[in-house]
Amino acid sequence: MHMADALVTPAVAGAMYACSAVAAAYSIRQVRLEEDAKKVPVMGVMGAFVFAAQMINFTIPGTGSSGHLCGGMMLSAVLGPYAGFLTLIGVLLVQCLLFADGGLLALGCNIWNMAFYGCMIGALLIWKPMMKKGITKGRIAAASILGCVLTLQLGAFSVVLETTASHITELPFAAFAAVMQPIHLLIGLVEGLITAAVLIFVHEARPELLFCSRKEDRTAGRFSFGTTLKFLGAAALVTGGLLSLAASSNPDGLEWSVEKIAGTAEPGGGAQNAVQEKIALLPDYAFRGSESAFGTVVSGIAGVLAVAGLCAGICYFFKFLQKHRWAEVKENGADRKGSS
Repeated sequence: MHMADALVTPAVAGAMYACSAVAAAYSIRQVRLEEDAKKVPVMGVMGAFVFAAQMINFTIPGTGSSGHLCGGMMLSAVLGPYAGFLTLIGVLLVQCLLFADGGLLALGCNIWNMAFYGCMIGALLIWKPMMKKGITKGRIAAASILGCVLTLQLGAFSVVLETTASHITELPFAAFAAVMQPIHLLIGLVEGLITAAVLIFVHEARPELLFCSRKEDRTAGRFSFGTTLKFLGAAALVTGGLLSLAASSNPDGLEWSVEKIAGTAEPGGGAQNAVQEKIALLPDYAFRGSESAFGTVVSGIAGVLAVAGLCAGICYFFKFLQKHRWAEVKENGADRKGSS
């Protein structure tokens, strides 16, 4: 559901950049208040896993379309809404800058449509209330499916609103919404099932990794903390480097919807596209000017490593700033006591 620059005007894009920036700033503030050193490697590994999972487009039978995970529900169910949101921003940044996946002008829209709804709405309005009485496999499955369906519907409808507000494509609001919402309902159902399977594995491996887990939920897991992260990291590398070769070649839900109405999946273009193509090292997850499968393998592995490093780096950076800030506060307090 990555929007291209051709769908939005600078005014709409700027407004969505501002909304996403406010949400990101608030998330950074919340993450800095957390005292959980284990969250740093979890952000890196889960971000890498979601990036790899997004590379696999699955076919929606009988439609000629395909879909892929957004990952917000999965990330926030493990990391919480704020760290999950920042992690998915890292995924979208790597996709945009390294692979030219999703427009540079439309990045603010993509962050809002894919990350904000999945992480904030999914975690705070669906996951957290449903886990109040304890985390069980049944509740995980129900929250995953409901969360993915609802947040993907919100994201798809936001795409329709942003495109309509831009007035640069011949996509009637009613017709566009009538195509976008049903196809993303099906995609959301599939994403919900995949998300449920992954989260149930995490629950059985290390229950305390899940957001809102209580002491009574934290029974002995099958694996240690380190082993669980290693397994997820290995799964990310295998998925991004090998399983991505089996991804569906059908257009994704957004491209399919646009093509149904406009007759083409890419209505128009823009200067931003040219800039993005120049800075992207592996455009469209391949070597430049080549359709070799090896380019997809390299892209998957490179993306997994880049996302893991970026997400962990973001967390380390803000944790460092927090420690530095508290060190200054203590030092200033000591100076005031000494001077008095």
